[in-house]
Amino acid sequence: MSDRNWTRGAAAVATLTFDVDAETPILAEGRRYADHPMVMSHQSYGPDVGVPRILDLLDEMAIPATFFVPGWVAEHRPGLAASIIDRGHEVAHHSYSHRPPTSLPAGGERADFERALDVFAAQGIDIAGHRAAMWSASLETLGLVAEYGLSYDSSLMGDDRPYLVDSAHGPVAELPVHWSLDDWEQYAYLPEPRIGSLIESPVKVEQMWRAELDGMRHYGCLFNVCMHPFLTGRPGRIMALRNLIAYALECGDVTFARCRDVAAWARADARTPARPLPVYDVDPAVYPS
Repeated sequence: MSDRNWTRGAAAVATLTFDVDAETPILAEGRRYADHPMVMSHQSYGPDVGVPRILDLLDEMAIPATFFVPGWVAEHRPGLAASIIDRGHEVAHHSYSHRPPTSLPAGGERADFERALDVFAAQGIDIAGHRAAMWSASLETLGLVAEYGLSYDSSLMGDDRPYLVDSAHGPVAELPVHWSLDDWEQYAYLPEPRIGSLIESPVKVEQMWRAELDGMRHYGCLFNVCMHPFLTGRPGRIMALRNLIAYALECGDVTFARCRDVAAWARADARTPARPLPVYDVDPAVYPS
């Protein structure tokens, strides 16, 4: 297979991604939670305990990864983003405040997007890609990504391989995600705010993700796993991740890469499909709200 193919000859490409949300999704639910020590400590576990543990695992197994970091988190932990870069990984844009773009008023998404970029610029962190908070990209999101010179987004679900989406400021490489490859749906639980209500066994999650990896190896896909250090960073869960990585390495036909590298490979591959951003003219008489 040509080295111009986006998979670089692998049966599947795996991107291990970690959304270092920390306290931001809780604060996005309500500023009052800043006064709830249990809730906030549940979230601070991610950058304080989970990220170092994950970095050590990635070092041990010689696997590159991408960490999507909200600007608020990078700002409040000034050395965090640099510590990730120093270990050979990528830091990418994950909003400033972790408020979903589809929930923001006019102009709000741009202000939030630019504020995060300012934080990373002040810290000397080179940003190539973006992931919307809660994956809730708006119709303007990819235009902002292209306008500010970022090469890729990872928020949409229109394929299980990279594809190109045009915007007013040029094409964006989309590295698609899916709920079945997100640890939030498997592990997230808090009584308040209600971010999830089910805690699955890591054994089940490992088996489920192995099955998806096998399917993606068959079809030549992007195994884009989304994890959160406050969830997957816990001991039993990170052991399941270790087992998953070991299995993928044993397969011998899976390439691990940072998202920015996969985006470059997809852009260089003339066969990467272009898919339009889904836009619909909906009759309000049929769908009133």
